[in-house]
Amino acid sequence: MRALARIAPSLLLATALVCTVAAGPAGAATPPAKVPEAVGRGGAVASVDADATAAGIEVLRKGGNAVDAAVAVAAALGVTEPYSAGIGGGGYFVYYDHATGRVHTIDGRETASRTADTSLFLEDGKPLPFADAVTSGLSVGVPGSPATWETAVGLWGRRSFAEALEPARRIAERGFTVDRTFQDQTALNQARFKDFPDTAKLFLPGGALPEVGSTFRNPDLAATYRQLGKEGTEALYRGGIAADIVRTVQHPPVDPASGRVARPGKVDATDLADYRVRRQQPTHVAYRDYDLYSIAPSSSGGTTVGEALGILEDGELADYDTTQYYHHFLEASRLSFADRNRWVGDPAFNDVPVKELLSARYAASRACLISPDRALTSPIAPGDPRHPAACATAGPAPAAEPYEGLSTSHLTVADRWGNVVSYTLTLEQTGGSGITVPGRGFLLNNELTDFNFTPLVPGVPDPNLPGPGKRPRSSLSPTIVLRDGEPVLAAGSPGGATIITTTLQVLLGRLDRGLSLEQAIAAPRASQRNTAATQAEPGFLALPERARLEALGHVFASTPEIGAATGVERLPDGRWVAAAEPVRRGGGSAAVVRPEP
Repeated sequence: MRALARIAPSLLLATALVCTVAAGPAGAATPPAKVPEAVGRGGAVASVDADATAAGIEVLRKGGNAVDAAVAVAAALGVTEPYSAGIGGGGYFVYYDHATGRVHTIDGRETASRTADTSLFLEDGKPLPFADAVTSGLSVGVPGSPATWETAVGLWGRRSFAEALEPARRIAERGFTVDRTFQDQTALNQARFKDFPDTAKLFLPGGALPEVGSTFRNPDLAATYRQLGKEGTEALYRGGIAADIVRTVQHPPVDPASGRVARPGKVDATDLADYRVRRQQPTHVAYRDYDLYSIAPSSSGGTTVGEALGILEDGELADYDTTQYYHHFLEASRLSFADRNRWVGDPAFNDVPVKELLSARYAASRACLISPDRALTSPIAPGDPRHPAACATAGPAPAAEPYEGLSTSHLTVADRWGNVVSYTLTLEQTGGSGITVPGRGFLLNNELTDFNFTPLVPGVPDPNLPGPGKRPRSSLSPTIVLRDGEPVLAAGSPGGATIITTTLQVLLGRLDRGLSLEQAIAAPRASQRNTAATQAEPGFLALPERARLEALGHVFASTPEIGAATGVERLPDGRWVAAAEPVRRGGGSAAVVRPEP
């Protein structure tokens, strides 16, 4: 890795919030401290939440491997980050098996009902207002997270499914300490949460926001975890929990006095019983001395990050000044998003050109559109990966960017045997559909609003329209990096469509620009997604490079924060580094089994 001394100070985040108290046991009355970086041996965990990270460390200390610990962290996030993760959602699981040197993936994306079609979000031929579609049964897809957890532990774990769920069950039963982020996210949802009695009872105790410093308990979720541990996910996809989910989706339990109209959904018992996760080959790109593996479609994360890296492959990013580095990063993101929106969808319904999008030939045909002297103007048209022509685009550009919710959580885990997990899970919006399954303690997702309600470009095939049993396109980008077959690092982030650019920026910061993993995560971010303006954090807009980028034609729009990444890295001496956000989303939590500076 290149020395950090080569990096301009403007690349580093000016301030960071650092805690120094060691993490305590999961479910303790006093919450574990949040520490953004930890170094040591025996395994490592990084997530957005200290209780969840502690749950993973507990499993590693008791002899579980990275898969067991990842499921424990994910289940704990379903308690402490219930607006971003949990039983009612889905996600993508990427696992490196050190014994075989292979990378495996699980597509646990939610699916539409077998009765859904392209008119799912249309009324009288017109798209529903987005907010109305979100807070409804229509937006709910069949959850994939429980099947992902059980499948992963069954295939690669060393502990039982019940043992992996146990730390989360204890946290739900004993409670966790409410922090400012949890209260703020509840406040964002207060207007709709109050209209669903079961949601209001759980998340608005006494009709008010949960107080910072108070203890939040979820006994219904504890009981649900206990049942899943005893009966397995059969209970959720075919048993009593399934019946409760179907009843809730088809008859959203709205307070009659609220005046809210929550449209019924289509998911039924057959849809739940038919759900299967997909085990599929990861995406793979060779970049410099590294091999990067991620998730293939139905997510667009692996193809879009991979294409952007291919576009940047021939450039010496390590030698660029910071203006040219950011310029090329933004242009590669712009071009890869143009292709993502045109070509990527559920491969069971679309012929997605994954191999072609990741080919060196196609990357070269897009890279030559980048000029060092001026920025491209968005929206730019996609290329044709099957028939690449140098410096050419193909067809009209979309008039608008498809919307994706920001409510997601990413975790990364490594163990003493060298196994690594990079796992991103989500409900879609913060708070998902807003609908809690009565008596079960978890919110249902609104993932189906990740479909485009109508084609982005009229008359042009759109791979992301609703369909029967179809999985909506995602931007989740859990990534694992190897060199010579050995793990180097793993990373990912929440943030809707900004997940792709965040993951890309973290990877470039670490692999090309010589930042430490913690610094690459903390660095100020910008996100260009083939839109007229690039979203950028205040820290990025304060950089001296901003004026130089604007002189090249870049246009920026301020946004408070982008993403909330986590990662782990294997050092040459065998120690692990766990890294999380120092500030974003209230700061993340990193820990190792045996700290060793």
